[in-house]
Amino acid sequence: MRLAAILRDAGNQEIVPRFRNLDEADMGQKANEYDLVTEADLGAERVITAALRDLYPEALIVGEEAYAADKSILSGLVEADLAFVIDPVDGTFNFAAGNGMFGSILAVVRQGETIGGLILDPLRGDVLIGERGAGARLVKSNGQSRPIRVAAPTSLDTMVSVACWSYLPDPMRARVAANRTKVKLAMAYGCSAFEYWMLASGRAHFSASHGVMPWDHLAGALIHAEAGGFSAHFDGTPFRAGRIDAGILNAPDKESWQLIARDILGL
Repeated sequence: MRLAAILRDAGNQEIVPRFRNLDEADMGQKANEYDLVTEADLGAERVITAALRDLYPEALIVGEEAYAADKSILSGLVEADLAFVIDPVDGTFNFAAGNGMFGSILAVVRQGETIGGLILDPLRGDVLIGERGAGARLVKSNGQSRPIRVAAPTSLDTMVSVACWSYLPDPMRARVAANRTKVKLAMAYGCSAFEYWMLASGRAHFSASHGVMPWDHLAGALIHAEAGGFSAHFDGTPFRAGRIDAGILNAPDKESWQLIARDILGL
């Protein structure tokens, strides 16, 4: 809950006041015109980093925006005795467009294993929290808490997908674009925070991503697992912090994972 308070403070200070209140000077591009960074991203990461350094001065802190400036900070993540991985505003494109589907993500990693994960909805103050071996829960802004659970396994034609197929590599991208008609409902948020929120709370059945940057997936995958879900890289091996180009598929259980991998991803 101390970490949740840090995320909420950063959201209230740096993110919420700038929502639908950005000037052109407050936004910049990274890789392309869809890969944005705003003053909210930078300011929130500074606040979260400073608070974590005060509490855990020996910990490695890996922020998405810090990585954009210095790629070498990722090199020690797997070996660190304690590390925090921050995505201050996940879904920056949505945030910059005035779309409320964005969130703040924080993962806690010990020697390559994710042991804690938090996903905050800055606008509401609600947070999903997962702790290794202790389950996953939704904590409301008023302090009320309840456990969360992934959706029950079901047939493919009744599943809800939040897989963002447009970012998959070809020819998988073309296969998934065609195969998504096999499910009941296919949605794409452009925001890992909301994808994992839907999965862990049982509102959607599966998601898939080719790029597995740690700030996007470590916290969410842990929360999903602690809510009863099953995740693995595209080759079927267990999800690991150090593999960033191996893909990840999240599903309600192993049997559903195998079904989706075959009939949707074509693996």
